[in-house]
Amino acid sequence: MTTVYSTAEVVIPDDHPQPTGYRILIVMPKVDEKTKGGVLLPADTRNREDVASIIGKVVKVGPDAYPQSDAKFSNGAWCKEGDWVMLSKYAGHRFECEGSEMRIINDDAIIGVISDPTKIARAHV
Repeated sequence: MTTVYSTAEVVIPDDHPQPTGYRILIVMPKVDEKTKGGVLLPADTRNREDVASIIGKVVKVGPDAYPQSDAKFSNGAWCKEGDWVMLSKYAGHRFECEGSEMRIINDDAIIGVISDPTKIARAHV
């Protein structure tokens, strides 16, 4: 597996949408043009990786996300603003805002919280 992210930097638009209810706004990192080993990735591969991204950064958590009254969140919120998270490759509503790919997902669509997105790669079977 080769990661397609060499940096943990993302661009967060100034005027991004505010998630409503139990939703979370995620910004997706840009896919690199080359692998860490220097191999150029073809445009169709970069596009596929963009669409099927599994890593994102939490920008904003909706006001009703992670209610304590819901038993599945009895241990608290699964993530917070600023966290790098893993999500299913096609989760949420995908859109672009000021040139940044973003997604709005449900609060329970978070699979895990990670410390370094550059160490994560999608498994290819």
